[in-house]
Amino acid sequence: MTTSRDRILNKLRSAPQPFTDVPPRESYRHLVPNVSAEGLTARFFSEAANLGCKVTQHDSAESAIKSILDIIVGEGFADLLSWSLDKIPLAGLAEALAAAKIHIITADVGKETAAQARVGLTGVSAALASTGSLILSSGAGQSRSASLLPPVHIAVVVQNQIVADFESWITAHPDFRRASNHVVISGASRTADIAMETVMGVHGPGEVYVVIV
Repeated sequence: MTTSRDRILNKLRSAPQPFTDVPPRESYRHLVPNVSAEGLTARFFSEAANLGCKVTQHDSAESAIKSILDIIVGEGFADLLSWSLDKIPLAGLAEALAAAKIHIITADVGKETAAQARVGLTGVSAALASTGSLILSSGAGQSRSASLLPPVHIAVVVQNQIVADFESWITAHPDFRRASNHVVISGASRTADIAMETVMGVHGPGEVYVVIV
């Protein structure tokens, strides 16, 4: 017995196809061509700045750490929601934060305590030169809340983490699905839903600092 469902599906299957079959692409034209590491860094710096990120570039870990402390201490903050410091590639960072009497909060303390932190500190999994975006992969010691909950986010980027685009990163990391999730951050949180006026920091950090080493 033919049901109404069968009749509808049979009619859809027999209808002319709206699109021709297109074979899958074997290659992609990247937004950023193959350039030197310095070229990728310059492009990322420019694109991230265009997104409203406050970007600084440093030639040593000491200089980068000083920049981070200037942001935290200069704003009068004392609590820091952070990735595990061994996940952030800056030698001497833990000692410098301790010397500055910065209180480190980790994600396992609970949402209410974590919400007290005004600054979040993370590393990154990659930085995309094409768009100035940051990729943060969650995992042990790498909580999402550090980049999403505080009003100020500081991201540490090592120069060799800067890649041309998202496709380049995916190609180089076929095991990317092993992470519980990936967050792609393109500047500070913003919305223009009301009266088409841009408001910063509504759904996440209103300020994003990118420290390139």
